[in-house]
Amino acid sequence: MSLVTVGAELLAAKQRLQIFKNNVTVFGSARIKPTDPLYNDAYELGKSLSNSGYNVFTGGGPGIMSAANKGAYEGKSKSIGLNIELPQEQSSNPYLDENITFDYFFSRKVMLVKYSSACVYFPGGYGTADELMEVLTLMQTNKMKKVPIILYDSKFWASLLLWIEQSVEKSYVSKENFELIRVVDSVEEIINIVETEVCL
Repeated sequence: MSLVTVGAELLAAKQRLQIFKNNVTVFGSARIKPTDPLYNDAYELGKSLSNSGYNVFTGGGPGIMSAANKGAYEGKSKSIGLNIELPQEQSSNPYLDENITFDYFFSRKVMLVKYSSACVYFPGGYGTADELMEVLTLMQTNKMKKVPIILYDSKFWASLLLWIEQSVEKSYVSKENFELIRVVDSVEEIINIVETEVCL
């Protein structure tokens, strides 16, 4: 990893993204197919957010990212993808008003949340879990502003939440930081949280 390349990547992304206000970042699996009900839920979320005045940020790839971008692209606000080239599965989806490609996961993760007013996590794998834990850690250590963390699909996230609850009981995680997490099972609940807690 070249520090010069990382720095240049962050600066270039900042110059392109800092103009966007009122952004919601949507995370989730790249492997979810359009036939999966979660794909439609992400699409509906993207469209609802966009029509409510929120730009939608995603990792710019397929699956949940593509669905949320497609909904946002068809709405009134901007659809923004922060992609990373992965030969085995990921190229940019076609529903982007702004498309930025990164060489490094580190800089991509920073920019996915730097301008975000809320983060929504659909079911996913290692990448989604990594993105969630990084944001929770950054907020716990006051390295980023505290924003709503919304987990979609309570059944999917139940085991992880149990582990975090045990960590709170042992004082490994503060109750205050645990309470930043909201767990929902409908797009309407997400929109309600965003509209209640994020000021346009």
